[in-house]
Amino acid sequence: MNIAVIGTGYVGLVSGTCFAESGNEVICVDIDADRIAQLQAGRIPIYEPGLQELVHRNVSESRLHFTTELEEAVKQSLVSFIAVGTPMSANGAANLKGVMAAAETVLKAADGYHVMAVKSTVPVGTNDKLRALAAQMRIDRVEICSCPEFLKEGSAIEDFMRPDRVIIGSSDERATAILRELHASFVRTDNPILVMHPRSAELTKYACNAMLALRISFINDIANLCAAVGAEINEVRRGLASDRRIGSQFLFPGIGYGGSCFPKDVQALIHSAAEQNLDFGLLRAAEAVNDRQKHLLPNRVKEHFGENLRGRTFAVWGLAFKPRTDDMREAPSLVVIDELLKAGARVQAHDPEALENARKLFGDRINYYRNNYEALRGADALLILTEWNEFRHPNFQRIRAELKQPVIFDGRNLYDPALMKALEFRYFSIGRPTV
Repeated sequence: MNIAVIGTGYVGLVSGTCFAESGNEVICVDIDADRIAQLQAGRIPIYEPGLQELVHRNVSESRLHFTTELEEAVKQSLVSFIAVGTPMSANGAANLKGVMAAAETVLKAADGYHVMAVKSTVPVGTNDKLRALAAQMRIDRVEICSCPEFLKEGSAIEDFMRPDRVIIGSSDERATAILRELHASFVRTDNPILVMHPRSAELTKYACNAMLALRISFINDIANLCAAVGAEINEVRRGLASDRRIGSQFLFPGIGYGGSCFPKDVQALIHSAAEQNLDFGLLRAAEAVNDRQKHLLPNRVKEHFGENLRGRTFAVWGLAFKPRTDDMREAPSLVVIDELLKAGARVQAHDPEALENARKLFGDRINYYRNNYEALRGADALLILTEWNEFRHPNFQRIRAELKQPVIFDGRNLYDPALMKALEFRYFSIGRPTV
């Protein structure tokens, strides 16, 4: 099938590549000419495990193409997927300018029957707005559907190729059949394709991310209570996770969620509820907990070293909001490092993939190291902000040798407190007694 994918960010590039991998002819489109030039030259502008190999293979086999010419891509395709960004506006609402602009071009360019499916995360009612736009333009040859994505950065290829479910928001039998066929090869293990009203599909995406954000904020509040009363969060977490009604996913305490989805999607859902005169207090509370959690580690640093950190140097391991990505949008590291700098400290940072993105954000305010042990040299303490696998089993003797004093602030609970005690480290973690 011939497909156009509009937008070459995480969602668009992964979606287009995976559709090509399953045998479709795919044209990925972006208004950013530099980005398209990079992709045409074989350079992948984002870090996602396995993506580079898939892109190169499908380009070499002529199933995957990149262009800035949206109209031509639409004319050659039966289906267009809109996967452009919907950044958060100042009031918390999703900014739909990119979606509306792309849709208008698709509506104008479609030659004969065409399916336009929105993969971008959009608030309830966006499908209705697009239908109203089509009616205003007197175009009835394009069927408008919703096909939300459920990709996790760091495992996006696996999530697309083996999804828990595929959701199609469609009121047209022919469009539904086409979208079913496109996704059928990815659900051969009987995971469902759920067809529903477009408004339900739009809301489902937000509801899923909001639920996960609630779980993260809940376990972080429980961790803080554990620290206050002398309980151990890992023991409590295991008790929770063993309950089949609850399960274990997204119940790991830390320094808050970040990234391109949870923060803006929670805000957008709160805003959508407010437009209906509904106060989504539960989500506002989860957001408040998350904001507070990002300040937990710098507060502990100040409790240990004093409010004034001038003359102190801190090593930071982990800058991306999660492992296996270079994405720093809304990352807890942004808050932690900013708090340290405001208190007068110097920061020596390492991340396996996010250094270039960090450099764009911090410039020369911090120092960057390709090697995690080099970042430790002469530091007063180590702060761990991202749970990269490379950090789970380090050489503790080398850490001790490089640091001025053996102090670790672990924002991801990577190490066993008993081991830290045996190695005579001063060790601060989340929801567990200080060693």
